Amino acid sequence: MTYCVGLRLNRGLVFMSDTRTNAGVDNISTFRKMYSWVKPGERALTLLSAGNLATTQAVVGMLEEHSKAADERNPSILETPSMFQTARLVGDTVKEVIRMAAEGGQKGESTFGATFILGGQIKGGATRLFLIYPEGNFIEATRDTPFFQIGEHKYGKPIIVRAYDPDMSFEEAAKLLLVSFDSTLRSNLSVGLPLDMQFYEDGSLKQGFERRIDQNDPYYRTISDSWSDALKTAFASLPPFDPRA
Repeated sequence: MTYCVGLRLNRGLVFMSDTRTNAGVDNISTFRKMYSWVKPGERALTLLSAGNLATTQAVVGMLEEHSKAADERNPSILETPSMFQTARLVGDTVKEVIRMAAEGGQKGESTFGATFILGGQIKGGATRLFLIYPEGNFIEATRDTPFFQIGEHKYGKPIIVRAYDPDMSFEEAAKLLLVSFDSTLRSNLSVGLPLDMQFYEDGSLKQGFERRIDQNDPYYRTISDSWSDALKTAFASLPPFDPRA
């Protein structure tokens, strides 16, 4: 399984993804699920993936192939004129990969589905964040829906809903997402370390801060332990249940 988050702030975007894939309890592997395409001063794009590993790798592979031979292979993710058109390109690529799998004799297209979060900015346009479905269609983050989650998201959603603020700094957003991921890691063995994190600053049009967080990362360990202690303290401070009331 997977857990990935794309979060929209007033100052930019924050992305985080785990790296665990599994095909059963005895077949667990680590694969990167965060990908970037950057032309400094012109565009900066980040893609997060969840779903069938063969499908997600094929989608990213096709996007990479097109970007490395843009004069011969159109369209290219490095040549799309807008974020909207980039989301359409990713969606069309997802549909093409699943269609080719079906034509190759695979059965049950839903088994080979994949979902993506795409975010970034192209020169002349705004910073935007999209959720792309296996069917190839997509929706965009708004003020009312400022973040997207894909994969095993139910355990990590409550803290984001309660604590998110669009005026957060990148550092505060990183702390928020680490708590969200820690809650998911403790609840579901199919999501696992290391985690990949990336910031995109609005208007920068360049690669933002990146960090890989493993189980020995001192800040992650502090966040995990401190959050557990804070929850215990908060629980103890709640009024006792009175069966006579």
